[in-house]
Amino acid sequence: MIGFIVLFLFLALVLIGAPIGTSMGVAGLVCLVLDGTTLTVVPYNYYSSLTSFVLLAIPYFILGGAIMERAGISSRLIRFAQAMVGHVRGGLAIVCVIVCCFFAAICGSGPATVAALGMILVPAMMDVGHEPGSSAALMATAGSIGIIIPPSIVFIVYASITGVSTSDLFMAGIIPGILMGALLIAACLLTTDKKKLKVLPKASSRERWNAFKDAFWGLLMPVIILGGIYGGIFTATEAAAVAAVYGLFVGVVIYRTLKFSDIVEVFSAACETSGQTMFTIGTAALFSYVLTVSGISGSVTTLLKTFTNGSTVVFLIIVNIILLIAGCFIDGNCCQYIFTPIFYPICVSLGYSPIALGVVMSMNTAVGMVTPPVGCNLNVVSGVTGIKFKEVVKGVIPYVIAGLIALLLVTYIPDIATFLPDQLARIRAQ
Repeated sequence: MIGFIVLFLFLALVLIGAPIGTSMGVAGLVCLVLDGTTLTVVPYNYYSSLTSFVLLAIPYFILGGAIMERAGISSRLIRFAQAMVGHVRGGLAIVCVIVCCFFAAICGSGPATVAALGMILVPAMMDVGHEPGSSAALMATAGSIGIIIPPSIVFIVYASITGVSTSDLFMAGIIPGILMGALLIAACLLTTDKKKLKVLPKASSRERWNAFKDAFWGLLMPVIILGGIYGGIFTATEAAAVAAVYGLFVGVVIYRTLKFSDIVEVFSAACETSGQTMFTIGTAALFSYVLTVSGISGSVTTLLKTFTNGSTVVFLIIVNIILLIAGCFIDGNCCQYIFTPIFYPICVSLGYSPIALGVVMSMNTAVGMVTPPVGCNLNVVSGVTGIKFKEVVKGVIPYVIAGLIALLLVTYIPDIATFLPDQLARIRAQ
């Protein structure tokens, strides 16, 4: 009974517009009180959920992304991509996806990627003939790649719950992220009347070289992060700290775009974002605890095991359906805390790769970010560009289809996700 009350309260609070973190926290507290459980479990559960060494990477990656955005790295990446492919008809759509992939690799967040790039790229796409709704929708969907391309905060949360290697998850997200980006580009070019698109002047070799030199330090950041992790120089958490220090060095010493007042604002904004994220993670852990002690998680796990009857295909269909629906309402971190304890044991018992499951769950969340009624990336791009939410929703349909195709490919061909981690494991074993 308590389990059904917690779910009802949570859904009711979400529907009236309460923040996700608050909804889960309030629902969890009320149900603990009704069950007569001592509330001393709340601070213990909340604190223990946030003290994982792996989760320490989250505020550092948020800070590093905020620093690089304020340092002007986003505009430099855009100029470099434009210099390379801007002369191709429909080239700005390609620029949008490529830059989102690079910036996502820096900040690890979908909404942050959309907010940082949307104000520049969406008007640029409209200027060459792309429809406003389609331009904003592509930006929102490409921004969701931020939780698939490493480093990904969602991967960090999944690793903290399951104990799966964070570095393996980061490696596993590379090919699926590139696949999703390629399908988004194809969807944009197939649904756009190319005859109406203007073509930008082709950049000279000198202009391309200058654009590359200008963007070099930003392009180097993912190389340092991932190269350091896979080279065994530092852990994912240490890599996040290195990324923040590197970003500060680039902004102050190399680009010289960060002043003391900017640094104070960046740290303040990063603290605010980190606080919101960690608060949500803490309340999600409490919510997951209530679901577990109330027996709902165990009952659902048992039901799924019975229903799937040992069929991996049936299990994966159920996973995708549940996560696609849940992703429309709640963010990726919350999805991980609520559903990972349910899906992970079944995944292991069926012999499906836990790393592939982490990527599949992340990709479901990425699609959910651009699926109404909530669609957080849709709201972000609508807010930063001024394009009406309804127009963005209309334009997002072909990109949601592209995202679903990528999701299905990775789900049922898990080697797409596990290929790079497996290759790295073989190299290390030699």
